[in-house]
Amino acid sequence: MYHPSLGYYSGRYKSMVSKTVKRKLGWLELGLYVGGVALLVVFFQIRSSGERQREEGVRVFQESLGAAAQTATVTAQSEISPNQELWTDKRIRQYEESLKVEAGPPLALLAIDKLDIEVPVYNGTEEFNLNRGVGRIIGTAAIDVDGNLGIAGHRDSFFRGLKDIAVGDEIRIQTARAEVLYTVSSLEIVDPSDVSVLAPTAERSITLVTCYPFYFVGHAPKRYIVKATAEHFLAKT
Repeated sequence: MYHPSLGYYSGRYKSMVSKTVKRKLGWLELGLYVGGVALLVVFFQIRSSGERQREEGVRVFQESLGAAAQTATVTAQSEISPNQELWTDKRIRQYEESLKVEAGPPLALLAIDKLDIEVPVYNGTEEFNLNRGVGRIIGTAAIDVDGNLGIAGHRDSFFRGLKDIAVGDEIRIQTARAEVLYTVSSLEIVDPSDVSVLAPTAERSITLVTCYPFYFVGHAPKRYIVKATAEHFLAKT
């Protein structure tokens, strides 16, 4: 038999259950929301970290390429032992002093096997560069491109051996990108004011410049010019 009080308790019980369920659902919903936010935070942290790692990887890779190219390209100056048999005592002292100063790497290595010449090529003909090697004449063609590349050196140090060079001799220029073989095409003696020897050319060529006569005491009055044209291009891989 139905008792009125049972309906009251039954309704109250249902109401309590409903509130409890709603409360639990509310906590569950909040938990899911918080969990979702946390997952988003983790996702963006991972993504950000991955992007930083990618950028760092690219930077390290590019730096390693540059370092490898520089190392494999040109023999370091400290590893070159120039033949100084024909050098003056003054030039030998200046060369040794230049080695004590930190400087940038050379652009290339110039070699004339017949004359036992192997010398780093630096950018510019400042006295410091000419004490430690030879220098690219600013305004002439850049290394590794077509045109007339002018290179100057002292007649009483690295370029003393040019006194014995001849038409047909080979000159090698080694850089990061390639090794180019040149053949001497002409020799001439000009006044210091004659800059026509450095005029641009369509083909890849080099012009070596040093003072003349080679054993003149004091400031030499002339310039000795060696011209050579590219014959063989060996690209590095």
